[in-house]
Amino acid sequence: MLNRFFGQKPQQAEPKKDSAITQEHIEGDSGSEKSINPFKNSLSRTRKLFGRLGDSFKQDNITDELWDELEEALLSADVGPSTTSWLMERLHQRVVEEQMHTGSQVQKALREELVVLLGKPSPLSFAKQSPLTVMLVIGVNGSGKTTSIAKLANRLKKEGHNVILAAGDTFRAAAIDQLKVWGERIGVPVISQNPGSDPGAVVYDAIQAAGTRGSDVLIVDTAGRLQTKYNLMEELKKINKVIQKQLPDGPHELLMVIDATTGQNALLQARKFAEDVGLTGVVVTKLDSTARGGFAFAVSDDLGIPIKFIGTGEKVEDLAPFDPQSFVAALLAQD
Repeated sequence: MLNRFFGQKPQQAEPKKDSAITQEHIEGDSGSEKSINPFKNSLSRTRKLFGRLGDSFKQDNITDELWDELEEALLSADVGPSTTSWLMERLHQRVVEEQMHTGSQVQKALREELVVLLGKPSPLSFAKQSPLTVMLVIGVNGSGKTTSIAKLANRLKKEGHNVILAAGDTFRAAAIDQLKVWGERIGVPVISQNPGSDPGAVVYDAIQAAGTRGSDVLIVDTAGRLQTKYNLMEELKKINKVIQKQLPDGPHELLMVIDATTGQNALLQARKFAEDVGLTGVVVTKLDSTARGGFAFAVSDDLGIPIKFIGTGEKVEDLAPFDPQSFVAALLAQD
């Protein structure tokens, strides 16, 4: 339920530990739904940054040039100063402790540490006590929030769920219309009211409609922008009260959609949301439009919040459950 999120800071990521990940796990696409890595195309621009390290990794010795190029690649990919610094320090430490001598050994250690940074896959949480699972989705305007909701709904529908959507972003008429269009495309009903209506009333109607139609998943689109943080908190509190009156254990997910093209700026926004509301996960969009794929590591390391999905393209099917091993394999693959 949402009041377990309010005022509760996200759990800090556990201190990084030595990984016992095998090379087979790192280089393979284990966890991937397809035989083709779903992240490979999305990370093509970021992968070019690491591709420049190819010759250095092939060297029979570990050179200062390798360290300089690696640090430059990490920062250029928007891994972030703090996470980059930790990675470089960790790799230097492992070189000494494990008596590494070649660039390929450093590359293998890099793969392992990147997977550790991303943590374990974190699937969606579904209701255990209630017949209906409620997922709230937040995100600033332009982040791809509404499109991501449609992709998620389409995915859950194909998995056998009976999905219904609530157009809770009532402050923008365009947001309501956009969600309706997506609902028609994917064959998922959308519950809405007129622009300017009370979002809580929309959610109430959606829960009632879900019961009538036998829906087991309700995804709520919430406001992308309000005048003040206080207004956003008050809106979410109202929605929370409405949900809990009918579903005491809800909502079950509070997801934030983050635009990877905005890089560290998006991280600042996510950190504020996490501190004020308490997120259960993030959805990263537009990775295919940027060379900032390293942003995913900054999200996991800085926020300690799991990445649930990655938007891998513009089609409604282009939403992949986040798998750290497949992600790192795609990032460091040789084109």
